[in-house]
Amino acid sequence: MSAGITGLTLGWSKFSRWSTGILTLLLLVTAPAALADQSSSSGALHLSKENRVEIVRSFTGGMVYARTTFPLGKIGLTLKDGKVTPSGSELEHMLGVSGAAARPGEPVSITNITIKDDHIHFEINGGPIRDPKWYEKITITGANGTVPMPKPKSPGDVRGSFVDLYFDKDVRELTGPQLRELLSPVFDFQAKSSLEAYIDTVAPKVRDAIKDHNVLVGMNREMLLYAKGIPNRKLRENDGGTEHEDWIYGEPPHDVEFVRLVGDEVVRVEIMKVNGERIVRTEKEIDAQAINNRRNSNQGTNGTDAAPLGPPPEKDPCKSNPDGIPGAPPHSSPNNSPTPSSGCTPK
Repeated sequence: MSAGITGLTLGWSKFSRWSTGILTLLLLVTAPAALADQSSSSGALHLSKENRVEIVRSFTGGMVYARTTFPLGKIGLTLKDGKVTPSGSELEHMLGVSGAAARPGEPVSITNITIKDDHIHFEINGGPIRDPKWYEKITITGANGTVPMPKPKSPGDVRGSFVDLYFDKDVRELTGPQLRELLSPVFDFQAKSSLEAYIDTVAPKVRDAIKDHNVLVGMNREMLLYAKGIPNRKLRENDGGTEHEDWIYGEPPHDVEFVRLVGDEVVRVEIMKVNGERIVRTEKEIDAQAINNRRNSNQGTNGTDAAPLGPPPEKDPCKSNPDGIPGAPPHSSPNNSPTPSSGCTPK
């Protein structure tokens, strides 16, 4: 009986050693493949050090055009899956409180880039926080201790903002063109002028009017300046308690166009033809506020309320201004004195 037990024990011991060897062999064969797959997957998800350096070097200091409105201050924009937040009424409230660092069509400079674990931080026009000047760091040491120099109050010095581009998990491996595509809802890297960048963000009807230098009732000042430029003359009057401005374009013997604005909206367009014909339009043709709201809520990009993304629109036929705009760009401050036209005869 003891001999049988001994034989059974020896047989089981040999079987255990044999099975252990088989398992060890399987682990040795499969482990390198598993490690290789894991390494490959990790390399595909995480942005390499070389590409990090290349992105920071290629994008920092570059001049691009804004495709959306950037709020001024410490609360910037968030971009994820092609959607920009805040938007709509929330963005309008922020703009009313702190103002705008950049509006659609305006050139901006990417001044700083920081790559985090799950997002990339892009600052424009110096960012939301102003770096202190060297003289603001001076301190005076005396018998009563160290006293810092009084810092001047200069809230107007801050002119920047930022956008954070978020990814699902980690910042994945991507190239420069891929990053530009991801940033296309907020930056236009293809436009060669403010005009090209701006008309790509508005409704097709407004875009066509701007390209043809036509004024539509309902336009705001920004649209009007892109369409016609600075007027030859400006008159400000008060009619029955309502203050309005008349912007006058053209001089005889050419057609003369009178554009009336109440607040920020064009309410009347009158054209005096050379042949004596008089054309007056007062019926609202577009709703600029609704267009801006849809643009700020990112609802107009793929619909009919904004021009679709794609190749830059045709250049304006007016060649006297780099932006194709008769007169100064929209961000300039027109004065009330008569200003000679740029040579583009209004249509």
